[in-house]
This record gives sequence, C-alpha cells and structure tokens, in this order.
Amino acid sequence: MKINIAITGASGSIYALKLLNFLLNIDYKINLIISDNGYKVLEHECKGFKINHKNLQIHDNKNLCADIASGSNKIKAMIIIPCSMGSLARIANGISNDLISRSADICLKEKYQLIICPRETPFNTIHLRNMLSLSQDGAVILPCMPAFYHLPKSLDDISDFLCGKVLDILNIKHELFKAWKEPSL
Repeated sequence: MKINIAITGASGSIYALKLLNFLLNIDYKINLIISDNGYKVLEHECKGFKINHKNLQIHDNKNLCADIASGSNKIKAMIIIPCSMGSLARIANGISNDLISRSADICLKEKYQLIICPRETPFNTIHLRNMLSLSQDGAVILPCMPAFYHLPKSLDDISDFLCGKVLDILNIKHELFKAWKEPSL
C-alpha cells in the first residue's frame, strides 16, 4: 500500500524522518514530497536528508504533473508532518499551487485519509479556523504535541510518541510507546 508523506517548512523534521523510517522498515511504499522550506528546516534540524530505499519515491513539489497529483492513483493515506500554517491554509482554502497542496486536495476529494500534523504555537484564530475547516472536510488534525505519561528520556522517545499516534490513526501496529495505564498509587 502507498502512503504520501509531505514535509513542510515547520519545525519538527525529526517527526517526519522517524515516521518515514518506520514505514519503510515495514515495507510500505512511500511517495515523499518536501517543500523548499522543508529542505531548509531538515538541513538545520537534522543535518539534511539522506534516505535511499527501494520503496521511497521522492517527488518535486513543483511538479503538478506527478502521478500523485491525480485521484486515479490510489493511496492509503497522506500525512503532512510537520505542517506549516501556510501549507495548512492553502489546503484549507483549496489553493493547490504545489504538489503538497494538490495531493492533499486529492485526499479530501477522494476520501482518502489525510493526517495533518501542524507544528506551531500558539495558534491564532486564523490557524484554528483553518484547522476546523479541514477537520470538517474529513482531515485528521494531529498537532505535534507530545505527551509525557510514557516518561520520555530522549528526543527519540518524544518523537516516537507522535509517530505512534499517527500510526494508531492508520491502524498500523507499533511499539513506539506504551498506551496509558492507570498508575498504581
């Protein structure tokens, strides 16, 4: 099954790389799109992007003729992680001026799962309206807000939690974090 993953220019590239590696290791086919600012943030936060895998196809964000720009190409889901507020606004308002926003638009019209992981704080009213609009249109809004009940000890533990939440929505089994259990006092 194919999954589209998009990385935009918001902070939180570690989440995308963790999710990408997990899905490739369990043999999913991944269509990856990275915005220009996404590449810049990847370089700053993660010292670049260096994954080569037989199941990974990287698409140019400017190529609106790519196969994933058409609803005739079936996918399981699209995850935008991290999602900038600019990308979120374009998707919420139907502005398909790049492959990321066009692929997300395809997900909404074809009723494929669209998971958007915004990474911004605080949210302003425009951000909240755009997230509400996308949620009403069927997208899942999963902000990059880690929990701490699993007692993380590293950035990996924190990113595991968020990636695990994405995988939960996709109904993909994982052991990235332990589910909440009532503490014994």
